[in-house]
This record gives sequence, C-alpha cells and structure tokens, in this order.
Amino acid sequence: MQNPADIQPITRPSQATCDALARIGSATCSSELSFMGIRDPQIRGPVALKTGKALAGPALTLQMMPQREDLFDADEYENPELQLNRHVLYQTQRGDFIVVDARGDMASGVFGEMMLTFFEGRGGIGIVVDGCIRDSVTAKTLDVGIWVNGVTPNHPSQTTLMPFAVNVPIACGDSLVMPGDIVVADDDGVVVVPAAKAEELIEKAMAHAEWEEFSLFKLRQGADLNKYYPLNAGIEEEYRAWRAENPVKKA
Repeated sequence: MQNPADIQPITRPSQATCDALARIGSATCSSELSFMGIRDPQIRGPVALKTGKALAGPALTLQMMPQREDLFDADEYENPELQLNRHVLYQTQRGDFIVVDARGDMASGVFGEMMLTFFEGRGGIGIVVDGCIRDSVTAKTLDVGIWVNGVTPNHPSQTTLMPFAVNVPIACGDSLVMPGDIVVADDDGVVVVPAAKAEELIEKAMAHAEWEEFSLFKLRQGADLNKYYPLNAGIEEEYRAWRAENPVKKA
C-alpha cells in the first residue's frame, strides 16, 4: 500500500481547455478521439447520479484493491490518516475530478456525505467511480457531478476493498486513466482525454461542430441524409456560402 508521503501531484491543463471540452461533450470527444487513434476512450459502467451536468477537468486517481488484513484492517474512524481515499481528497484543487478504480465492486461506498462535502468545499467538480458511493440523497444536493455504477449503505473498510494508491495509473471501467488525464462527463457518459491530445481534439471537434450545424439545418428541411451527413464533397460550395451568411458564434 502506498505511503501518503509518496503521492505525486498532477499537472493540470488550463481552465480554458477544460471549458472547451465540456462544451464539446463526451459524444463528440469520443468520436473525434477514435479518428485520432484512441479507439475507445469511454469509461463503461458509471452513469450520472444526477443528470444535467456537463463537466471537464483533470483526473486525480484512486486505486482500490482487494482488502488484506495485514496491510489494512482499520474501521471507519480508526487511524483515518491511513485511509488513502482521504488523501486523494487532500490533493483536490478547483476544477478537479477524482476517478476511482473500485473494481466494479457493488458493496463498498468509496465516498460518503462528509468526504463528498469536503471535495465540494475544495472546489472539486466531479467524481467517477466504477463502483459505489453512499449517502446518495445528500450527494444529489451537492454541486458536484457524480458518475457511479450504483449506491450502497456500506463504507469501504467494512467490506472487501481497501484504498491502495493515489495518482497512479488505474483501470476504471476497463479504461486506462493516467493521473492528469482530462475527464469529460455528461449525461451520455464519461470519456478520458489524454492531456497531450486535448488541444488537437478541441480543434478537430470545433470544425466537426461547425459542419454539423449546417447538416442539422439541412436535415430539418428534409434534405438527403446521404448528402448532408456526413457532408458530401460535392456540396462544399453550398456549405461555404451558408457559413458566410451564418458565421460561427464565438463563446
């Protein structure tokens, strides 16, 4: 089990980068990443506990492992500083996500009311767990996006998991998440964007959004799907003329 003194900080992207990815959304990010060589960036399993949020931010990671009593045999309130699920919270800065590899376990609530409230107070914006949280009624009242497989009344140390490491590579929902990757999460699900590919993704996604706007305009008029989605090369001149009359609105 990791020594808390060995936890490494993450490198965070600019807020402008995160805001742009949140506006683009998980679906377009997933599609464009697939063309960029990241074939399947979705974290499968977690869904929005409360719908209506579209967020993006850097990932602090927490790895849970099967509990072994010689390494971790603490009750909920015993030796709290041994609990690495607390230490990932201590790393939180404004705009951060926490992503938890909970091994798909449906009996262990990784975070509850107190820890989630602390996370909100530190400025954290999103939690992704391929497992459960508890105190879900309170969790839904917080200004934090939460994507989980389910909820449970149990705290983690009473069941089969133990927090093992913070800010290490993890597998969440069978997807690799590196510390500092950018999480894009909304009602469609959760996508992981490698930080080094974020700016290229934004450029490609914005171009995609521009021609999709024209496509939607034509399809609402009953135009030919095969001609306007995706755009047929033969209608480039029509698109350019339409775009000249309907310039892109700047955010």
